[in-house]
Amino acid sequence: MLGTDFSIGSPNWLDLGSPDTEAAAAFYGAVLGWQFVSAGPEAGGYGFFQLDGKTVAALGPLTQEGAKSAWMIHFKADDIQATVSAVTAGGGTVRMEPMDVMGEGHLAQATDPQGAEFALWQPGKTAGLDIASAPNTLLWAELHAPDPLAAIAFYEGLFGWRSQEMQAPGMTYRVLSTKDGDQQDASFGGVAPMGGGEGERPRWVPYFHAEDADATATAATANGGSVLMPAADVPDVGRIAWLADPFGAEFALLKPDPRM
Repeated sequence: MLGTDFSIGSPNWLDLGSPDTEAAAAFYGAVLGWQFVSAGPEAGGYGFFQLDGKTVAALGPLTQEGAKSAWMIHFKADDIQATVSAVTAGGGTVRMEPMDVMGEGHLAQATDPQGAEFALWQPGKTAGLDIASAPNTLLWAELHAPDPLAAIAFYEGLFGWRSQEMQAPGMTYRVLSTKDGDQQDASFGGVAPMGGGEGERPRWVPYFHAEDADATATAATANGGSVLMPAADVPDVGRIAWLADPFGAEFALLKPDPRM
């Protein structure tokens, strides 16, 4: 599971682009107990979601015309320029070239060959999130792709990720791990084949640790969100629900099976 001892290719940052940051902050505050803290007047409305004073995610306004509200998962790069070059060499697209973020680190944004958007973060003063895998924090990062094997090959070229197949209800699921350490201990996410539903697109989806997935889903709908998949038990994994916030940004909940 995710931690904060970030290695190359680890998810180390997570932020949400929203057309109404004040309303989004209120929604996640009511549903996940997060508090929004501005990064300051120079940050253009960007700020941090915190839980007990620890940063669990971030939030900023959408800046591109026509952009849709969505969560963006960032992966750790040790040499962001080299990683950006690997994105292009692997058939991906660089949407934003590396830039220095006020000494906190270097940021770049990219799209993989199948259309899933992601970001890169090379740490400076900020290594990444303060906490992960605790209740109401990032627990898992899941890629939905038309061709899971091709997707894995692309990201392996960037980060050296390892993968392991497991059978899930109705599909083959592939668990992702960073390149170093025990493969199970280094797991942080997975790749699932797209189901072919109307409007479905390749994307990364964050999972948040839910102590009660049903109650959290109920809180989401009570605060203007929607349930995309009602809470259900997945054998040997836990209880999962898929939600969207009031502006359509998708995220998932997981109450892990104690054996995980």
